Amino acid sequence: MRFAPRIEEAVEGADVVMMLRIQSERLAGNPMMATTREYSRTFGLNARVLEGAKKDAIVMHPGPINRGVELDPALADGPRSVILDQVEAGVAVRMAVLEAVTAV
Repeated sequence: MRFAPRIEEAVEGADVVMMLRIQSERLAGNPMMATTREYSRTFGLNARVLEGAKKDAIVMHPGPINRGVELDPALADGPRSVILDQVEAGVAVRMAVLEAVTAV
């Protein structure tokens, strides 16, 4: 694993770009990140950033999405997004994992 100080570096050559939801309450009062606009500009995934990933890279996000903050709405609803499939399968996958790890 490597540390990438900029999102562009982290996305470069990626097969999958997995975004996570920022909890707004974590931004409140944080001197390192003043606003959701600043967060989006620094860490948000948009078309320009996604250009660095592989041409067939998919976009994932477990939901719920703060549209326009961590993920551009055009990407969330775009052809490379598998977010709806991911959210739909999420409960079933977690149930299968729990069953597998608790089976005697």
